[in-house]
Amino acid sequence: MRSHLLNGLTAEHYRRSVTEGVERVAAKLATTDRPFTGVTVDALAPHIDAIDLDRPLGDTAAVLDELEDVYLRDAVYFHHPRYLAHLNCPVVIPAVLGEAVLSAVNSSLDTWDQSAGGTLIERKLIDWTAARIGLGPAADGVFTSGGTQSNLQALLLAREEAKSDSPGRLRVFASEVSHFSVKKAAKLLGLGPDAVVAVPVDHDKRMQTVTLAHELERCAEDGLVPMAVVATAGTTDFGSIDPLPEIAELCEQFDTWMHVDAAYGCGLLASRKYRDRIDGIERADSVTVDYHKSFFQPVSSSAVLVRDAATLRHATYHAEYLNPRRMVQERIPNQVDKSLQTTRRFDALKLWVTLRTMGADGIGQLFDEVCDLAREGWRLLAADPRYDVVVEPALSTLVFRYLPAAVTDPAEIDRANLHARKALFASGDAVVAGTKVGGRHYLKFTLLNPETRPADIAAVLDLIAGHAEQYLGESLDRAS
Repeated sequence: MRSHLLNGLTAEHYRRSVTEGVERVAAKLATTDRPFTGVTVDALAPHIDAIDLDRPLGDTAAVLDELEDVYLRDAVYFHHPRYLAHLNCPVVIPAVLGEAVLSAVNSSLDTWDQSAGGTLIERKLIDWTAARIGLGPAADGVFTSGGTQSNLQALLLAREEAKSDSPGRLRVFASEVSHFSVKKAAKLLGLGPDAVVAVPVDHDKRMQTVTLAHELERCAEDGLVPMAVVATAGTTDFGSIDPLPEIAELCEQFDTWMHVDAAYGCGLLASRKYRDRIDGIERADSVTVDYHKSFFQPVSSSAVLVRDAATLRHATYHAEYLNPRRMVQERIPNQVDKSLQTTRRFDALKLWVTLRTMGADGIGQLFDEVCDLAREGWRLLAADPRYDVVVEPALSTLVFRYLPAAVTDPAEIDRANLHARKALFASGDAVVAGTKVGGRHYLKFTLLNPETRPADIAAVLDLIAGHAEQYLGESLDRAS
């Protein structure tokens, strides 16, 4: 079995195996004509259940053949222009190259003696990102597994900086459309069930700062501690960006930690057209960025950044076998000193290879293109009497609802929209997401593929209307 270990003796075997896998995937990408096959759980599960993992095939080609049947054929392909659902981006080739390198070398980014140059590359990218944000010379950060972990770590730091001996008195303020990870983080951090205060949003789904001010005042009057305000730069449902400068003023006034969840909107850091939409982010105490959303990186590639590097000490623990305290005096850079994780992939390499190949402007241009596309999609929806569109996009998300001319019952319209989404997914012709607005069911396009065209959007809108109309027609037939 040693022939399967990657080392100097098996380098040629490695080259052949990986090349064969790449060729399979390349062929699949070149011939995929829709984002999904429409396979159901009931149809696919028996094939996977029938595989005996205790009886290996022993041959890479045979494994790839099997993989075609249980994965590649029925995968959801984000690179397809009619995948319009979640915050999943097509990836750039330099990042995939970086992924191949980091997987093979398998550095662990917890200590210097496991990563060496990898540590310095990650630190350089953190400095680069912090400079793009404008956090100042004392800034620092660390790569994470994703926005949920980044938000958790940021709120951990905020909790410790609040210096309260009563967690039940701590309060976190976030908009009512902020990411669910804020509430999850509060629970994991041992805060009370009322810790997260949902601040209403305006017509454009941005946090109402007048209400935030009132909530902060009431917090002080009630003898509670305003631990943090979480501003969102790109909400998951709407792509809306909270008024960052006004929130920064309030955080300064009430001596409250300001965290900006820019997991989605971080692509604007590379934008040449729309960077001003996140003005004020430079005043944050901490920022979440997800390169695997709007920097076109493979999952996972994320980071949390802080204005004051000293605050990262709240995540620091020392173990004699790994990162003893003496290493700090010896100036040995151990990333585990900053991270909630110990063993950690060298995900920074993907972004490094991307920047060294394409440059920040190349990334920013791609993100600008999808923002421009969303504007085109909004105009299509606004002009189409079949649809109600919720807000004009700040980034690349469109939330809308099919409105049949002959039906006025909101519950029946809900069912028609739910059916249309499900039927579209089952057909495999396109993939769209859904959410609720005002208690009603809406559909959602998250546009992160520069290859998607307005014609694709128009075609998918026609497909949705067709499925909804078919459902309503069958519903009327059943009723009669």
